[in-house]
Amino acid sequence: MKLKNTLKFFVIPAIALVLTVNIYTFINKNFSGDSKPQGQVESSGEALIGGSFSLFNQDGNIVKDTDFTGKLMLVYFGFTNCPDVCPTDMALITNTMNLLGKNASKIQPIFITVDPARDTPEQLKSFLANFYPGVIGLTGLPEQITDVVNKYRIYAKKVETTEVGKYLMDHSGYIYMMGKDGKYITHFNGKQTAEEIAEVIGKNL
Repeated sequence: MKLKNTLKFFVIPAIALVLTVNIYTFINKNFSGDSKPQGQVESSGEALIGGSFSLFNQDGNIVKDTDFTGKLMLVYFGFTNCPDVCPTDMALITNTMNLLGKNASKIQPIFITVDPARDTPEQLKSFLANFYPGVIGLTGLPEQITDVVNKYRIYAKKVETTEVGKYLMDHSGYIYMMGKDGKYITHFNGKQTAEEIAEVIGKNL
């Protein structure tokens, strides 16, 4: 009996102490003023958009992201069979580049397809002939396009149409402005005017 009482004397307080410490740690971690809300990811403040790529341009030549170091990039993702949004956004990029005048040489507009199965270099060349002459069109193997689409956080999904054998691509419609070091600066959309976009670009030259 003495042994049992001795164990109770030491063991029970020890268990209580451990529980108290654990509860205190939990409360301090989850409810202190310095803690982050549950599910919030700690961030350095730098947007995780963009990254390296190696793709084929409309002339069939390999183009890498590092080829544009020292220039701003306007990067747009679309597809040449797009009936309305892509041509409209590319016209916006064209008008923006024209507004920049001599400074246009400091910016590289890039069109990256989200439909590599149909957008061959030849198809890209035909499509881009309707827009700013300095635009570089890029395509590649499906896995290469998937890689760069993921790096730019682009949504792209094949959508079947009522016509047999035909489809469209549902995708994000952002124009990304990347810095001279290739890092993300900001993005634009079709609701903004060429004048507004040109003004922002001018502040980053």
